[in-house]
Amino acid sequence: MKNNDTNESPLMESASNRDNPCFDTAPDIATLNVITGQGESFQLPYAQFLYSELGANPALEEDAQAPPQRLVVRFAMAEVMVLGSGLQSIEGAIQKHTLKFVQPAGGRYVATLKTHVASVSIALAKEAV
Repeated sequence: MKNNDTNESPLMESASNRDNPCFDTAPDIATLNVITGQGESFQLPYAQFLYSELGANPALEEDAQAPPQRLVVRFAMAEVMVLGSGLQSIEGAIQKHTLKFVQPAGGRYVATLKTHVASVSIALAKEAV
């Protein structure tokens, strides 16, 4: 479900319009646009949302510089992992189905943002044939 749209990425749009380039919210959203650190874009339907889990990032045990929080968002056919800080805002938007997109932003934003997304990855479930 890659999005090969030629429109500007949300990072480019949001940098001029909003304070946080990591995510945006809007009412009446049908899909969550997940943009990975590699620039891949996936549209995941909220109708397939199963649950999310927010907690400490287990990588902190090995690396003190790792992002402090991990948010795992599970859909019927995909699992999204978001690493960062202040992820409660994103979790709340997912709960209300108002999260429009999520994507990582550079480390230069860490000190200035209440919610910072350092990394986004996605694992798609294999379909049985």
